[in-house]
Amino acid sequence: MTETQPMKLSVPEPAARPGDEPNFSHIIITPAGELPKPPIDVAPGDTRSYAGAVIRVLDDNGRPVGEWAPDLTDELKRRALRHLLETRVFDEQAMLLQRQGKAGFAIQSRGEEAVSVGAALAVDATSPGYGQGLDMHFPTYRQSGLLMANGHSLLEMFCQILSNTGDRLKGAQLPSMHSVPEKGFFSISGNLATQLIQAVGWAMASAIEGKRNVALAWTGEGATAENDFHSALVFAKVYQPPVILNIINNQWAISSFQGIAGGEAATFAQRGSGYGLPTLRADGNDLLAVYAVTDWAVRRARAGYGPTLIEWVTYRAGSHSSSDDPSRYRSADAASSWPLGDPIERLSEHLRVTGAATDTDIEAIRAEVTERLDATLTEAEKLGTMNSGPRLSASHMFEHVYAEIPRHLREQRQELGI
Repeated sequence: MTETQPMKLSVPEPAARPGDEPNFSHIIITPAGELPKPPIDVAPGDTRSYAGAVIRVLDDNGRPVGEWAPDLTDELKRRALRHLLETRVFDEQAMLLQRQGKAGFAIQSRGEEAVSVGAALAVDATSPGYGQGLDMHFPTYRQSGLLMANGHSLLEMFCQILSNTGDRLKGAQLPSMHSVPEKGFFSISGNLATQLIQAVGWAMASAIEGKRNVALAWTGEGATAENDFHSALVFAKVYQPPVILNIINNQWAISSFQGIAGGEAATFAQRGSGYGLPTLRADGNDLLAVYAVTDWAVRRARAGYGPTLIEWVTYRAGSHSSSDDPSRYRSADAASSWPLGDPIERLSEHLRVTGAATDTDIEAIRAEVTERLDATLTEAEKLGTMNSGPRLSASHMFEHVYAEIPRHLREQRQELGI
């Protein structure tokens, strides 16, 4: 370009569109086990190199290698596989319910289940257990694995998907947006990135009260372009609360690829380095890596060393939601070409090669999960679906908004006779 030529707006484009061969050449694949594990009191500046690499534990043969490899029991690994399968089967059934007209909306986390399940297990493992209350996740709509791993009722989850009389939120929230504070799962916000600053504020309160509870915020890479993300990083840096800021880089924000949010110029983890926060970047499809990195960050927070920002490199294998058709903006077989593989297949292979489970064991777990979820769904449908069976009273629309219903709403309710 010369000084006399007109300027052009730069609009990032993904490496492949529908009809093209999938291209993931831009993804950095650090060899498994290569990165050392720093002490939890490491200076933030000394983690800068981690923001451009990828912490990995499982090698290509499914064996754990390196300093980050966690010492987990075979029982816990099998439990993790069960939760991964629960999450995937539940999501598949929710999408099917929407297609059948029994639910209004559904979102799935296919391909990235290990991020939620691994983190939930790690937080539980580091819980102080002093009766000071729960650690709190501030999730997006793609973290149902947190609820699976924390033992929330599958029946209640199905009832919310179906918008029936068993919906604990009485229709006050979208079907896939759960709220289970007693399981450490804060109400999901449909306004993206608001949960980040909420998590920082919650963690600040925990520190002010002298507790050892931590907050974990979750966001997709697209929402890092929102102002709330940057506000959260400022407050986290200044006040050093016990908060873990998780960026799930699944490569696509609805139909916009990660470059639109700035992922081509630098990694999303490097944004944390720019704010002076300790920052890590890890393989989100490697459950052992997720467990180890989350465990490290939570232990650091509990010890009083403040926040950590983590970018999880993963891939949204399915649609953004039941309202989305990914074949319109990316290669149809892109998910099968993703270089970090499938989290369920990778953990299954690890169980096989280490002798923690046989093919028969794995299939038995899969069959048990499918049978149990099928039976639970049958029970949930007895309480109604979006378009049939028992219905919630319309009176619920006036509840759970004000501590005391104001006069004008009382009058409206009386006019409706409910």
